[in-house]
Amino acid sequence: MECRVLSIQSHVVRGYVGNKSASFPLQVLGFEVDSINSVQFSNHTGYSHWKGQVLTADELHVLYEGIKLNNVHHYDYVLTGYTRDTSFLEMVVDIVQELKRANPNLVYVCDPVLGDHGSMYVPQNLYPVYKNKVVPVADIITPNQFEAELLTGKNISTEKDAVEVMDLLHAMGPDTVVITSSDLPSRLGDRFLVSLGSQRHVRPDGSRTTQRVRIEVPKVDAVFVGTGDLFAAMMLAWTHHYPNDLKTACEKTFSVMHHVIQRTISYAHELAGPGRRPSPPQLELRMVQSKADIEDPAIVAEATVIS
Repeated sequence: MECRVLSIQSHVVRGYVGNKSASFPLQVLGFEVDSINSVQFSNHTGYSHWKGQVLTADELHVLYEGIKLNNVHHYDYVLTGYTRDTSFLEMVVDIVQELKRANPNLVYVCDPVLGDHGSMYVPQNLYPVYKNKVVPVADIITPNQFEAELLTGKNISTEKDAVEVMDLLHAMGPDTVVITSSDLPSRLGDRFLVSLGSQRHVRPDGSRTTQRVRIEVPKVDAVFVGTGDLFAAMMLAWTHHYPNDLKTACEKTFSVMHHVIQRTISYAHELAGPGRRPSPPQLELRMVQSKADIEDPAIVAEATVIS
């Protein structure tokens, strides 16, 4: 039976960000994807110039009403990413809640884009909307360390802190939490990045169990745009295929990320030439060229079960 995803994310004409980073890999893996573009830009904002339009909450509502009027608003997943407007975000929550009433098994995957490395890059008034309205209706969230700390009010200095933060996020609503990147030291050395994941399950007798994993992946000395959108889409896909096995879902997801990023950085350096730093156009994700890796990634990132 086919799975249908409603993806509400940004869109760019050139490159892979938002819906373009999510839709192609999900379609490759067999998902039907309906996309609503929260913004429509010529290119991502890492370029020197960009032009485009921003969808308002009212315009989002009109599009959703059109889908409802035709009775084609039956979804298995909702996927959301970057937005800068509180009313738009609140409209997303209203849509998710309505879709969940129609399908109680619907899974909402949210990348709570707030900031990174100690600073916010969205307006501060989005923070309480994410904390009080979005996260409570989400089933899977993919924050970085800064976002996880912001949402819970707790700092992460140790792995124990990270586990406590993930438990706090579980208590807010989501059954699956993946902290996509952290500043924690890696057992493999300072060239590796530590990520952590936690998934709650309900046993047949009604009791709860939690699986937690740590993943260590090589750092890359470059700035990519669209990787967060790809990551959330891959978590959606691989938790769908492995709903009770966070370890395997994370290994598949992080391995896809590794292959796409390595292919992108190799191509970017080839274009830039020796000793020159690649430009934003050269660092656009090599998504189509990574189709085989998206479909069946060779596992290069092994997850360790920590509890």
